Amino acid sequence: MSDLDSWLALADVPYLGGNRISQLLQYASPSQLCQMPAEQLLAIGLKPAQIARLQQPRARRIDRCLAWAEKPDHVILTLDSPGYPTLLKEIASAPPLLFVRGESHWLHEPQLAVVGSRSASIDGRESAYEFAAALVAANYVVTSGLALGVDGQAHYGALKNGGATIAVMGSGLEQIYPARHRELASQIVEQGALVSEFWPDDKPRPQNFPRRNRVISGLSVGVLVIEAAEKSGSLITARYALDQGREVFALPGSIHYPGSRGCNALIKSGAKLVESPVDIFDEVGVLTECVKNNQLNSPLPQPENEELPFSVVLANVGNEATPVDVVAERCKLPVYEVMMQLLELELHGVIKTVPGGYIRTRRG
Repeated sequence: MSDLDSWLALADVPYLGGNRISQLLQYASPSQLCQMPAEQLLAIGLKPAQIARLQQPRARRIDRCLAWAEKPDHVILTLDSPGYPTLLKEIASAPPLLFVRGESHWLHEPQLAVVGSRSASIDGRESAYEFAAALVAANYVVTSGLALGVDGQAHYGALKNGGATIAVMGSGLEQIYPARHRELASQIVEQGALVSEFWPDDKPRPQNFPRRNRVISGLSVGVLVIEAAEKSGSLITARYALDQGREVFALPGSIHYPGSRGCNALIKSGAKLVESPVDIFDEVGVLTECVKNNQLNSPLPQPENEELPFSVVLANVGNEATPVDVVAERCKLPVYEVMMQLLELELHGVIKTVPGGYIRTRRG
């Protein structure tokens, strides 16, 4: 069994997510895991049904996948592949496999994600197109999810202005969804890449799209949200971005338009209000340079002797979750001012957001 065969066999084991596979890889390589006796696999935590699948993999499914990878511009990247994107490897539950169709080298260039409503307004679609055009002019790759509305316009904005774009899909790469974006997907293959963690013939399922969203943010140095309802997939992407240490940007909108409520809520929570692409470029420089130099050791490297700002606010965040209003009361400062200071401290890596407020990290 080849290394890629072993990776496919391991990835096809039911109920093994990226985190669990990463833990298993601390014991042995995929090839070694596939050859381990059942007793040893039980000892490292696999269940009988999982062991049975690993020891008797679905050969036809794996063979179809290997045949897919033999086609021109079709690539399967594993977590240990040199071509696996550096930023994505750093996230929690990184996909063990990435299926790529197109020009995979774009995965190693600095990317900015543009996401938003599928039923975006005319202004929202125009903004997506115009921001994407500006981002590719500044040598960023535009990453999005191939959905209708904002996603599609972001891809078009990159393509029509001579840039590259990456579409992360919630289905296999042979199952283009939505169907009306098949032509767009073909253009992206020529001027970027289609990417998925799902096997090529996997159909789109509702549960796939939140997983897809963490890959969109994980590949990118920042996420721009253009129009989003209060409960939407775009806000899921933004939350993943914050958890991954990425910058989050939002385009403000009218308080009377439901499609702006998600963006306005993000801004109230500390996302950067964006009026022009310059507002984005000012914030993503450090992580962009890490990607260009392929020297990412931590999402936001900081000098060890750096003097941290806002010592009063930091002093009032402890090892248990502290709500923003409690910090503000302790510091005798307005809540909005404390929120901005907490955001900057979070960017320095000395505190982090948890349910119920903020806590200090080890560095803090």
